[in-house]
Amino acid sequence: MSSDRAAFAVVILAAGASSRMGQPKMLLPWGDTTVLGHVIAQWTELKADQVAVVTASHDKPVSEELDHRHFSNRIFNDNPADGMFSSIRSASKWTHWDPVITHWILTLGDHPHLQKATLSALLDFARKNDTLIVQPSFNGRPRHPVILPKLFFQRLRDTRSKTLKDFLAEHHSSISLLEAHDAGLDLDLDFPDDYRRAKKIYFGPR
Repeated sequence: MSSDRAAFAVVILAAGASSRMGQPKMLLPWGDTTVLGHVIAQWTELKADQVAVVTASHDKPVSEELDHRHFSNRIFNDNPADGMFSSIRSASKWTHWDPVITHWILTLGDHPHLQKATLSALLDFARKNDTLIVQPSFNGRPRHPVILPKLFFQRLRDTRSKTLKDFLAEHHSSISLLEAHDAGLDLDLDFPDDYRRAKKIYFGPR
């Protein structure tokens, strides 16, 4: 089934402690902005219907960055030490989602190095498979972002799954993968070397 009326919300997961990076990775420079600023701008350029950032409730630097950008859609995770899935669960319980939203995109705030063309292709794929959970894959491995139709997003509120991986495993028959040739899909921005590699992938050698 396909639909031209899909409305996408983006959940930017930005509540991590950045302990392995040694500094707040959401605020690292990225072009003429920051990592988080770039991710927000990228999804805005892709015409997402709503964009929200999940941040730790005590994270003052990220809050100040969002203030600077006059960005108000904030979801606070009071227990970020419980891991990424706690941020996803917080997003599922947020009461300010636009009622027109049909799909939620769970994207990592520290993935500024994904190419816009990759994300655009993923959105098109989701529109053509609008009842399914959609993910990109790289060399056959599922990666982020994850796009959930409303039915599955709502199930997050009461799920007994402990991680997103567990949740997706429970719904494996409803997942469709889009193989993409974007090396950034295979890189997590955890350590300083990852940051340098990510910039080379996205911007090219300098």
